[in-house]
Amino acid sequence: MITKVLSVGGSIIAPAQPDTAFLAEFTAMVTDWLMANSETRLILVAGGGAPARVYQNAYRDVVDHFTDAQKQASMFADKDLTDYACDWLGIMATRLNAQLLKTVFGPLCQQDVVTDPTQVVDFTGRILIASGWKPGFSTDNDAVLLAERFKADTVVNLSNIEKVYTDDPRKNSNAVPLDTISWAEFRKMVGNEWEPGKNCPFDPIASKRASELGLTVICAGGKNIANIRAILDGGAFVGTSIQ
Repeated sequence: MITKVLSVGGSIIAPAQPDTAFLAEFTAMVTDWLMANSETRLILVAGGGAPARVYQNAYRDVVDHFTDAQKQASMFADKDLTDYACDWLGIMATRLNAQLLKTVFGPLCQQDVVTDPTQVVDFTGRILIASGWKPGFSTDNDAVLLAERFKADTVVNLSNIEKVYTDDPRKNSNAVPLDTISWAEFRKMVGNEWEPGKNCPFDPIASKRASELGLTVICAGGKNIANIRAILDGGAFVGTSIQ
C-alpha cells in the first residue's frame, strides 16, 4: 500500500472560520482519487489556522493587562513558558480542525485522530487524520514523523502560498518564486528556531528532520483542488519542491 502525506494548513481549513466550500470540494476530490487508486492511502495532518491565532492572541492580550510586578511574580515573565502556553493553545486548535476532517471523511477514516505521531496505530482505513502533538514545533513536523513511520517519500504541504519565494514577497517586491530549492538553501531561509504561530513555508524543526531523512516536501496552494489532484497523480503542478 502506497502512503501519501498531506499537511493541510489551518489557513486552508479555517482561515477565519471553517471553510465549508473548500472542505466539500476537497473531500469530494480526495474520495474520488482514493476510489481511482485502490492501492493508496492518505495521511492528512491538520493545522490550527485562525482558531489557533485567535486564542494565542487572546492569551497575549490578557498578559498585556498585567502590571510589570504581576508579570514578574508569574510565568508571564518567562518567554519560554509563554511560548509553551501558546503552543498548547495552537495544538488544541489543530485537534479541533482534525476532528472536523475526520468527521467529513466518515467511514474512510476508521481510526481516532492521531495526537502522537510516535504511537502505535493500526492504519486500517484509507485515510488517517492527525493533529498537533506537543510544544516545540508545528504540525509540519508531525507530518514528517508520520511520513517516516509509514514510509512515505514525500510530504505535500498545503497552505495559503502557491510557491516558496526567495524572500517574503509582502515585504520585498523583488522576491522570486521558486520551482525547486535544496534543503540547505531552504534551511538558510527559515532558520533553526520555532516560535508559536510562526508563519513560514515549512517549520524549521520539520525542515531539519525532513532533510536528514531525504524527504521531498512540495509546498503548494491549498485552495487549488485541481493542482492538489495533479500532485497526487504525480503530474505537472504549480508549487515548489524542496529536496
